[in-house]
Amino acid sequence: MEEYILIIFRTLFLYGLILVIFRLMGKREIGELSILDLVVNIMVAELAVVAIENTEDPLIHTVLPMGLLMIVQFVLALLSLKSKKFRDIVDGRPTVIINRGKIDEEAMRKQRYNFDDLMLQLREKQIKNIADVEFAILEPSGNLSVFERKDDNKVNITMPLIIDGAIQEENLRKINKTNLWLRQELRNMGYKDIKEISFCSFQDGQFFIDLKDRQ
Repeated sequence: MEEYILIIFRTLFLYGLILVIFRLMGKREIGELSILDLVVNIMVAELAVVAIENTEDPLIHTVLPMGLLMIVQFVLALLSLKSKKFRDIVDGRPTVIINRGKIDEEAMRKQRYNFDDLMLQLREKQIKNIADVEFAILEPSGNLSVFERKDDNKVNITMPLIIDGAIQEENLRKINKTNLWLRQELRNMGYKDIKEISFCSFQDGQFFIDLKDRQ
């Protein structure tokens, strides 16, 4: 019984301590956490779990590292505020994924960011057609900032037909088209080699085609 009471006490104490630490670290949405914040959060949470499970270990062995992590986070946060170079190293820089309607594949590769990620975040932004995007910027937080073109009267959702040079047969079936139809349409537009196309979508009778960057 005494052991259970001790576990309850340690849990409530550490819960309150973590709330104080995170409150002192400042308000920020989960999706906007910097690398520094994320590392501190993970380490503090892990310390708390270990302390709750190991009731024989004095709480000071947990409180001290938590306090040290909070101080380290404060110092690094101040350095980030005062030095853009340090901030760029730690948090990273915004990356332009779509520039004036052109997808930058090299930038995507450097960020280990694929077309599935791009399409997912565009859908989350209620972007129905990738052709409507003038600029898309991948922020250090992982969020995608999207700037649409003025003419956005399209209705249907973008249907990817080619991704990284591979035809998406399932999507062709969804629009009642065939592999042969797609190849003929592309040849008519001057695209003879499917493997040279990094991304191709079809919407409202129009194609959006992005060629692979030359290596």
